[in-house]
Amino acid sequence: MELTISWKGKMAFAGTTPSGHEIKLDASDEVGGENTGARPTELLLPAVAGCTGMDIISILHKMRLEPASFQIDVDGDRAEEHPKRFTTINIHYALDGDLPEDKVVRAIQLSKDKYCSVSHSLNAEITMSYSINGVQGEKQL
Repeated sequence: MELTISWKGKMAFAGTTPSGHEIKLDASDEVGGENTGARPTELLLPAVAGCTGMDIISILHKMRLEPASFQIDVDGDRAEEHPKRFTTINIHYALDGDLPEDKVVRAIQLSKDKYCSVSHSLNAEITMSYSINGVQGEKQL
């Protein structure tokens, strides 16, 4: 998967996802932005919730189960010091319908332990490189 985002001035960036959806990122006025887009950290929580939610729906469908409704509440605590990473992420699944508890628990467990690529990517090795005026940088980051 590849994605490019471009600086739009001040603290704003924008790009298009590989599936064709526009995404805007910006900071608050207090730190030099104009609040024209979501904060990067704000996108992390719905990405985790959406990923695991899609897993759970897919698994329940394979079990021939259909929730009448499904809501996911997610919250995260962040460190006080930089890089102010999320130290905990809490997800609560609220499902309604004729759903056996053991099947719902199994679907959640499978998403958590095996399928949710977003949550499993939170410990990914991240490499960085750079170029200036089209010339590849020499320093290893």
